[in-house]
Amino acid sequence: MKINLISDTVTKPTKGMLKAMMAAEVGDDVFKGDPTVNILQAKMAEMFGMEDALFFPSGTMANQTAIKLHTHHGDKMYCDKWAHVHNFEGGGAASNSGVTSHLIDGERGMFTASQLQEALAGGRSDIHSPYSRLVAVENTTNKGGGACWSFSELVRIQKVCEEKNLAYHLDGARLFNAMVAKNETPEQYGKVFDTISICLSKGLGAPVGSVLLGTKEHIEKALRIRKLFGGAMRQVGYLAAAGIYALDHHVERLVIDHTRAKIIGKALKNCEFVKHVEPIETNIVIFNVSDNISHDAFINRLNDAGIGLISMGQGRLRMVTHLDFTEEMLESVVHTLEHI
Repeated sequence: MKINLISDTVTKPTKGMLKAMMAAEVGDDVFKGDPTVNILQAKMAEMFGMEDALFFPSGTMANQTAIKLHTHHGDKMYCDKWAHVHNFEGGGAASNSGVTSHLIDGERGMFTASQLQEALAGGRSDIHSPYSRLVAVENTTNKGGGACWSFSELVRIQKVCEEKNLAYHLDGARLFNAMVAKNETPEQYGKVFDTISICLSKGLGAPVGSVLLGTKEHIEKALRIRKLFGGAMRQVGYLAAAGIYALDHHVERLVIDHTRAKIIGKALKNCEFVKHVEPIETNIVIFNVSDNISHDAFINRLNDAGIGLISMGQGRLRMVTHLDFTEEMLESVVHTLEHI
């Protein structure tokens, strides 16, 4: 039995999702003529209480579009040092938008309003310095081990953005994991952020796709940027149908992934080769192995046992629970960790 815990992006569509995909009514989305895409976009906008939404082939393209629509070449974006938009999007902010990233030294991918204020105060306002335009946060934090932001802190950061006339973007790739874990609602987030990107192909289990939410003006501009980035699609309603199915059937079950991640975390803490396990709030488990084994050797031992995981660099390893990770697989992982 092969157990893939590399990411929650490894899932395959369920039978119900495949049936919904094959039954989808489609059209040409470039001409806004795909009815299933239009339903998904309207559904997401209504869910978050925002004006409009746009379907994208990837979360990276959705985030990079948000950065470009909020900034101009030479501007500055503020984000955490572990932010996905800085670490895992191929240098897109600089390449696509000519944007400098000011990295804030937060905790597990999360910074405070006070830290943002300090970063802004440390900047210059003369011709030698870039204009400050955008603040981007990620919830949950990938590199931070699926950590969830305090919503009250996000509101405090919003106030700083309003005072300093900064746009505020949420990379919500795993936002539904955070909302389930913290008992929060989409409407709460829709009131705080200018734009939000939501990934449908991670914890929600769709094969492809992300959605960017914002004002009608933002989305009209995003439509042009998506075209510029090569993201205009035709009969993409088959994929949008998977997203609709995921929203209707796969949100509440995220708590199962969270519970299984915590069980793995407990087993890791009892494993003699593990030195430290990060706090587990959602479906991501990040840990460090002890000094008497290399992380490559640990990965190889688990691979030999049929368990796939990934390195996050700096000696940190990651396992991610997901829709296709069953109770039987969980028992096998725990047994392996207990007897490795």
